[in-house]
Amino acid sequence: MIKSLLAAAAISLSMAVAPALAGDSANGTIKMESAHDAATTLDRLEAIFKEKGITVFARVDHAAGAKKIGEDMAPTQLLLFGNPKLGTPLMKVNREAGFDLPMKALAWTDDAGKTWLAVTDPAALKSRYGLDAAAPVIEKMSGAVTAMGKKATSKE
Repeated sequence: MIKSLLAAAAISLSMAVAPALAGDSANGTIKMESAHDAATTLDRLEAIFKEKGITVFARVDHAAGAKKIGEDMAPTQLLLFGNPKLGTPLMKVNREAGFDLPMKALAWTDDAGKTWLAVTDPAALKSRYGLDAAAPVIEKMSGAVTAMGKKATSKE
């Protein structure tokens, strides 16, 4: 019973977000294809973050969680990361921005075998929380996460 409910929920959720994952960023992410598997993509991103002094707060392996309940899931891992020097000014403008901070990066393998990386789009935080006063910080964050994501997903 629980498995069928979970399956139904997963199907309806995937149908709800599928158009957004096509790259239109309607879901508040910056998405790019990776030349690596999901774990390696996040390993590379985590190394870049550490090199840049960005804190990695946690890593969640959703596929491992699924396995614990007897379910199979393609590789899917989440990384929570942030920099208090950038996030604090956003939360000082609107504390509710803390719902989406620290930021997140999700790497997964789709049904076709392609690996993807999606990172929280700071521009989405600006509109969601009315952070116009923090526009320079948000622009800096957007440029940084895009550049680091591209480096993590590249063949090099």
